[in-house]
Amino acid sequence: MFSEQFIEVSLKLLEGFGVTLKIFALTLAFSLPLGLVISFGSMSRFRPIKWLIKIFVWIIRGTPLMLQLIVIFYGPGLVGTWASKMIATGVYSGSLIQWLATWRVFDRFIAVLVAFVINYSCYFSEIYRGGIESISKGQYEAGQVLGLKKTQVFFKIVLLQVVKRIVPPMSNEIITLVKDTSLARTIMVYEIIWAAQKFAKSDGLMWPLFYTGAFYLLFSGVLTVLFGYIEKKMSYFRS
Repeated sequence: MFSEQFIEVSLKLLEGFGVTLKIFALTLAFSLPLGLVISFGSMSRFRPIKWLIKIFVWIIRGTPLMLQLIVIFYGPGLVGTWASKMIATGVYSGSLIQWLATWRVFDRFIAVLVAFVINYSCYFSEIYRGGIESISKGQYEAGQVLGLKKTQVFFKIVLLQVVKRIVPPMSNEIITLVKDTSLARTIMVYEIIWAAQKFAKSDGLMWPLFYTGAFYLLFSGVLTVLFGYIEKKMSYFRS
């Protein structure tokens, strides 16, 4: 009896864990390059862009990811409803209001992905910025003396040194992302915790919730070993 129940729970948790992995992989795929772009903006010499991005990063890093999920999922629908009422009551019916009236609620998974990508891009951007700014100016000057362009200096000399320095903080954020995927259930996206909660509510089973810990621990353990290997492989950058 228990073995059949265990198999049923395992299959459902694996289904939910598949969604968790999907959120994790897509978030990394989009937020890692976007974070680099944001970091360049935060280091820009053009002050309006620099401070606009710094304020945006400050807001995203200073507010809970759960709140951002709720705002991104429900926000467009609420704006669309408000704009529709403005048109219906004849208060205002300009082109902007008409366009806003077309806004609808995001697909749940898309809302999760947008929120996670924006959130983690901002965190990654600060890690990138810290790594880039930690490289001494002498490295850039040496590259220019050799006749390299600024882009060549960055990609051929600076970037690999930056990667070595940001691996530890980056690995910490990525492992945090594994656990943060559980917040997707806030807007009813079926991930592994949601799957376990269904058994708790319908069958009164608590052990599936603890069972999910094994999935998180195993996945985090694999990532820890992987990042440890990467760190060792890049040890030749030590001064």
